[in-house]
Amino acid sequence: MDEFALIRLLNRRGSPGTGRPNETGVKTGIGDDAAVMKPSAGSDIVVSCDTMVETVHFLPETMQHYDIGYKAMASSLSDMAAMGARPRWALIALTVPSGPSGTWTAESLQELYDGLYACADRYGTVVVGGDTTSSKSLLTVTVTVIGEADEDRSLLRSSALPGDIVFVTGPLGNSAAGLHLLLKAGRPAVPIEDMEETVRSLVLAHRRPEPRIDAGAILASSEAGVCGALNDISDGLASEAWEIAEASGVRIVLDEERIPLSPELTRYASAAGRDPHDFALYGGEDYELVGTVRRERAAELAARFEVAGKRIWLVGEVAAAGAMNKTDKGAAANLERAPMPGVTLRSSAGVEKPLPKKGYNHFA
Repeated sequence: MDEFALIRLLNRRGSPGTGRPNETGVKTGIGDDAAVMKPSAGSDIVVSCDTMVETVHFLPETMQHYDIGYKAMASSLSDMAAMGARPRWALIALTVPSGPSGTWTAESLQELYDGLYACADRYGTVVVGGDTTSSKSLLTVTVTVIGEADEDRSLLRSSALPGDIVFVTGPLGNSAAGLHLLLKAGRPAVPIEDMEETVRSLVLAHRRPEPRIDAGAILASSEAGVCGALNDISDGLASEAWEIAEASGVRIVLDEERIPLSPELTRYASAAGRDPHDFALYGGEDYELVGTVRRERAAELAARFEVAGKRIWLVGEVAAAGAMNKTDKGAAANLERAPMPGVTLRSSAGVEKPLPKKGYNHFA
């Protein structure tokens, strides 16, 4: 199959044609040199790009072809959620190994695109184009998502203020535990439906994470100033909290006992001899949101989520950079040496200790 036949096969469900934009906002889709879209009035354009690379982001032991596509789209959509944006359109760039090292068939690539389109359809995103190339060794898939946010209402990492309450939108660590389980099994990935029910939710969280577009929409629609900073949890709670702290010039204090953990994670961590908080703090790829809310509006925001049938967990607070709560002498000395702004973890006894980033870093 040549390049153009492959493009036709993989993008047969995209947005072709030229004409007046319909409800999708697409004037010219797949089939021309570039796509033409019409943004909504009173909106800012929000753009995000994410890449998944074979052997780095997925292995035969961890993902099936459909899962790779689903997760590639979900990863970029999660960035939209973290900005309080509505995803509208997507571009997909696919690089496929060719020659003796090429193991990807038209059928396996079609399964990958089935996953991409399934996730895009779920969140109202239209695929409008992309690029297809060959490589000498590894498959890569890059998804660029273009979204919209109400003008001047994007939610930024740099908006946390001392006194804010820190929240997350769901239990953390399931995806990392699912990856740990799959790597430990050491066999080619099997369908989720064929796995033991006790671990199925962990594997599902890793293979097919759900970007929190719904939560981002609630936060974006709240009265201006209710939500402070916002970030999606792609590299672990510790790393994402650090990004907010540095961007906002504050110190974030996380309460260890308030970090939500699922029963499935707790059971698995116990069986594996691991601390479940390690999965939550340093695992990543949960794609829940972490953000801050003005202290006097925290109850109001929690009520908004409850009305929508959802929930937020209040897991800490924001302090001025360099400020300290109750600590022992050793922890105080560590805090004095720690870079400020920063992130600390507070125990049930009220003792704080510096929390290193330690999240996944491609170049560490």
